[in-house]
Amino acid sequence: MERLRPQMIPLFIGMGAVIGVGAVLLSWYGNPANSGLCVACFMENIAGALGFHGNVRMQYLRPEIIGLVLGAFGLSMFRGEFRSSGGSSPLLRFLVGVFLIVGCAVFIGCPVKLLLRIAAGDLSALTGLAGLAAGVYVGLEFIENGFRLGKAEPAPRANGLIIPGFMFFLLILALVQPGFITQSEKGSAAQHAPFLLSLGVGLLIGALAQRTRFCITGGIARLFLWGPREIMNCPRSTGLLISICSFFGFALVANLLTGQFNFDLQGQPSSSPSYGWAFLGMFMVGFGSVLIRGCPLRQLVAAGQGDNDAGVTVMGMLVGAALVQNWGLSGNAEGTPLPGQIAVLLGLCLLFLVGLLNRKRGYGIAPEYQAGLD
Repeated sequence: MERLRPQMIPLFIGMGAVIGVGAVLLSWYGNPANSGLCVACFMENIAGALGFHGNVRMQYLRPEIIGLVLGAFGLSMFRGEFRSSGGSSPLLRFLVGVFLIVGCAVFIGCPVKLLLRIAAGDLSALTGLAGLAAGVYVGLEFIENGFRLGKAEPAPRANGLIIPGFMFFLLILALVQPGFITQSEKGSAAQHAPFLLSLGVGLLIGALAQRTRFCITGGIARLFLWGPREIMNCPRSTGLLISICSFFGFALVANLLTGQFNFDLQGQPSSSPSYGWAFLGMFMVGFGSVLIRGCPLRQLVAAGQGDNDAGVTVMGMLVGAALVQNWGLSGNAEGTPLPGQIAVLLGLCLLFLVGLLNRKRGYGIAPEYQAGLD
């Protein structure tokens, strides 16, 4: 396996720099503190804007999410990498997508926001990082013992256009603002950077994530799969790790320069004192992300380049975002509510059940997973 080519290193560093600096600048220009980019929070905002829940503080068609998908779509079409495929246990992927958002909501942030919180000095987010890593490790144990959801097959090209088309439709709605689209006048959804800036950052991150296959849980998974020598000899593994380190480093510097760094354990924006439940919420996110091969951000990007299985997961994420608000599952400054605790336990039971029922003993890592992990 060839080593990482030196000329590729700037691309991976640039990926991390764009998401790190871009997210911090979005917070500086109006997005909630430590939430310049959060897939889970922003999906909840979109669900509210479409009328899927009634929380008047969480309703806004976030252009960052739209940009992520359309940026990946545009670059994949330009590079001839758009491929429509699907058929790998879609209903299970939908359910996992629902519980990915539930886990993120209990922690109060997706894996991207987790790193942003740590880069802003939020020590409480370290419990989430530990949970995410533990969940990734457990997920890998299932994969290495024969877990598989089936292999995706080529699909009609039109199928792969559904999610990009849906996001383009949302973009039109965001620009036209018809009466049935609601927008918060108070709360976190009312805090947003200028529309064009948010859309532009989303497009750039989506395009670079498509090119580099950026995935936070994927990067953590590679630390468990290979030792230092194997990592250095694997271009894709090394690139992901470089991107994640670059992301954190640039976000840290940007927070320091903009005065958004606050080194403390308590009283941080978007934090909860329920550290145990935050751990379990991120554990569920890490576990589920490994089983479906990608964190929430990766699912959006993959859906943008024609992966219908990722598209089903994105729809599950949207439903999960609505359920989180309708059923009061999200963590808050007071802790994790009982419904959120029950949802996490149910989600973990579901993931373990899915993992156990979809193992093929004696087969090892399935080829479709090995292709994504090499």
